[in-house]
Amino acid sequence: MKPSFATAAALALGILPLGLPAAAQTTIDSAGLTVTATPAISSDYLFRGISQTRNRPALSLALDVQHETGLYVGAFLSNVAFPGSNARQELDLLAGYRFEVGPVSLDLGGVFYTYPGYDKPAGSYEYNYFEAVAKASYTLDAVKFVGSAAYSPDFYFEAGSAFYLEGGADVALPLDVTLAGRYGYQWIDRNPRYGAPDYANWSVALSREVVAGFTLTVGYYDTDLSKAECFAGTKLCDARAMVMLSRAF
Repeated sequence: MKPSFATAAALALGILPLGLPAAAQTTIDSAGLTVTATPAISSDYLFRGISQTRNRPALSLALDVQHETGLYVGAFLSNVAFPGSNARQELDLLAGYRFEVGPVSLDLGGVFYTYPGYDKPAGSYEYNYFEAVAKASYTLDAVKFVGSAAYSPDFYFEAGSAFYLEGGADVALPLDVTLAGRYGYQWIDRNPRYGAPDYANWSVALSREVVAGFTLTVGYYDTDLSKAECFAGTKLCDARAMVMLSRAF
C-alpha cells in the first residue's frame, strides 16, 4: 500500500518522475515546448522501497511537457494493488520549474497523488495527498550527484505531516552502462495510521540502452522494515531484485 524516472535507472529506483529528463524528446519549436513520453514495463512498482503492486508486474507511463522558460507540467500513471483496497490505478499530476544556479541543476515543484476509480469506504482514511518536492543535481566528470527532499502536510492515509530526504549518484561506466545508487529516509507524523514506522530505503541499479532506444534496468532494492513492521505483516517492504524495460519518445 502507498504508505508510491533522467535515465531509466532513476525510473527503476522508484523515484517519483518529478522533472523527468529524457533520452528522447519531441520539440514543438513554435510553442517553445519539449514533450517526452516514457512507457515502461517492470517486474514491480516500488515507491521509496515499498511495493505498490503487491510484488507483481506494473505497466506505467510518464509524460513531461516543458516550456523553454523551465516551467513544466507532467503526469505519471501506473497500475497498483493495495491489500484490502479496490484501488487499481495511480495517477500523479506534476508541475514545477527547472533552472540552473552555476553548475547545479534545480527542480522545484509539486505532485498530487490520486487513485481514479477508488471507492473510499465510509469512515476510512483518504488516499489522495500532495507533496512539495525539491531536487538538485551536480555533474563532476563521469559522476552525477543527486539529492531530493519532499514534504507533505497530510500524507497518505491522513497520516499527518511527512518528510522524505534522499541522496545518491549516477556513475557512467564503460559500454554505456549507468550505475545508480540511492539512500533515502521517510519520516511520518502518525505512524500507527500509516501502518509502518519511519524507515530507510536504499537501492543500486544498472541500466543500458539495449536495442531500438529501449533501456533495460536491473536493480536491487531494500528497506530496514521488518515483516512485522510492514503494514501488519505484509511482504511489501522485503528486499527484492527488479527489472524494467522502458523507452522515451
